[in-house]
Amino acid sequence: MRVHLGCDHAGLELKSHLTGWLTEHGYEPVDHGPFVYDAIDDYPVFCLRAAEGVLADREAGLDSLGVVIGGSGNGEQIAANKVKGIRAALAWSEDTASLAREHNDAWVVAVGGRMHTLEEMTRLVEVFLTTPFPGDERHVRRIGQMASYETTGELPALPASAQSAQSAPVADA
Repeated sequence: MRVHLGCDHAGLELKSHLTGWLTEHGYEPVDHGPFVYDAIDDYPVFCLRAAEGVLADREAGLDSLGVVIGGSGNGEQIAANKVKGIRAALAWSEDTASLAREHNDAWVVAVGGRMHTLEEMTRLVEVFLTTPFPGDERHVRRIGQMASYETTGELPALPASAQSAQSAPVADA
């Protein structure tokens, strides 16, 4: 499996560590940078490329995931999610890392280089990479709703329970 990597200066140490760890564990890391420390670098430059790499691989039928790393991982996740067709999730625990795959079929995980130890972050990435998407109907349906909205801009229909609440009069306080 290919694993596309991108980060900012706060994630540079982890990205360097992960490149070696991934190779040792049979993965093919693809490093989108940065390659040197720059305290004022711009993470979108690297994270957008990592996410686009994942998307291109998947469109070509290849098994591929991505890891984006920053101080908190928030901005990196947002950047990766700007790539049409990508679902990126922020992982801060083993549960959030596995659920990102199990429930959301996320293809990119974001981690915070200043939030965890090197060992903890490596474990979050390992859990993400080794957790399969089981394809349960409810998760496929929800992912489909998001994908449709991303393409058409049309909101999914409200369920009956929400329609009645929406049409109910608002009580005076």
